[in-house]
Amino acid sequence: MFEEPEWAEEAPVAATLGPIASRPRPAAALRTKGSKHRQLLATLQSLEAASLPQQPPSLPGSDSEEEEIGRKKKRLKKVSFASASAEVEKKRKKARQQQAPSRSDSEDEEVERKKKSCKQPLGGDFVEEEKKKRKCQKQTPSNKAQHLDSVDQTGLKAQKGSATNDPHKPSPGSSSPQLPRTLTRKQWRNRQKNKRRHKNKFRPPQLPAQAPASAPAEETELPPAPRPDSQEARAGALRARMAQRLDGARFRYLNEQLYSGPSSAAQRLFQEDPEAFLLYHQGFQNQVKKWPLQPVERIIRDLRQRPASLVVADFGCGDCRLASSIRNPVHCFDLASLDPRVTVCDMAQVPLKDESVDVAVFCLSLMGTNIRDFLEEANRVLKPGGLLKVAEVSSRFEDIRAFLGAVSKLGFRLISKDLTNSHFFLFDFQKTGPPRVGPKAELLGLKLQPCLYKRR
Repeated sequence: MFEEPEWAEEAPVAATLGPIASRPRPAAALRTKGSKHRQLLATLQSLEAASLPQQPPSLPGSDSEEEEIGRKKKRLKKVSFASASAEVEKKRKKARQQQAPSRSDSEDEEVERKKKSCKQPLGGDFVEEEKKKRKCQKQTPSNKAQHLDSVDQTGLKAQKGSATNDPHKPSPGSSSPQLPRTLTRKQWRNRQKNKRRHKNKFRPPQLPAQAPASAPAEETELPPAPRPDSQEARAGALRARMAQRLDGARFRYLNEQLYSGPSSAAQRLFQEDPEAFLLYHQGFQNQVKKWPLQPVERIIRDLRQRPASLVVADFGCGDCRLASSIRNPVHCFDLASLDPRVTVCDMAQVPLKDESVDVAVFCLSLMGTNIRDFLEEANRVLKPGGLLKVAEVSSRFEDIRAFLGAVSKLGFRLISKDLTNSHFFLFDFQKTGPPRVGPKAELLGLKLQPCLYKRR
């Protein structure tokens, strides 16, 4: 018979092997492979022949051979892979024993590849399932533990997500949900916020019977209802403020007039407007109350230590506070009267006899431009060796030596001085005789600065 060439027999095998058989190989290897392929085909044919009688007869309605072939393939796939692989292994062992022992490693690799290629058409799904089972069996306990930890973590995440959405509803798959032990600050705030929202959402509505019970508390917290006379009260307060500002402006004006003009002009001013002196006196007392110590208190304390028989003349007495605080007889003089004991006059011309008093007091009253006339009048009414006490605002003195020198020329000698206070200075002089200068002599030391108050 005509023998087919070797390449014709290798063609179906190459088709089954695919890219593995398409590689160029040496001639000796191709010969050995051809015999091997033929043996494999023979075994497969014998298996098919053995399985055909066991198959049920074909259905009567089959007309074409292609349908029969498709049915045969389906039946072949149902054959157990274990029995087929065992028979194939037996055949291969016999073939290996018959072949020469000189077989390279490359041939073994080719055989393994053929096994894989033969296994694919028989049952690919079954092989994949077997591989998955083997992998699962080969898993180490550590991998299993890691897998369980990952499952637990995913479960915890799911529980956490459900807790953030609704903290009071546990997840359906967990009987006792466990939240993480430590929470960040943001997570804790969100949890508290969700709790408050849930509490307000499910809070029962307030019943009408409970409303009157809480009404008194709310009424006490509400501010008092505005009264109809509130506008009148505001208007009254506004008028009082405006009047206070007006009084302050008038006080500053009067004070400026007293320091910038002679005492005779001030006397005429207060005679024309008797209320002006009261207004000035109130404003002056408000200013003096802000001082840490009033000078009249120092003069009162000093006179209490002297004999009560001494006659005192208070030039610019005001409200007669000095006369009310000592036992000595006091002559009170001022430009206007705030007390029945006050004698209204110009302090440059007081109604007293010459050398009739023992003490002359000027407590913050050296005002005006004719201070020299005041001191000369005090020298006239004082007895020889009499005491002159002067208390004046410290800011008025530019040169204290010049002031003391001018007073000494008017017939006085300095006994003591106190410059420790921040608001006023105290001087004590003793009469030594009549003035030593003529009436036309100019004494620059007696020109003190006016005490003017700024608008605030």
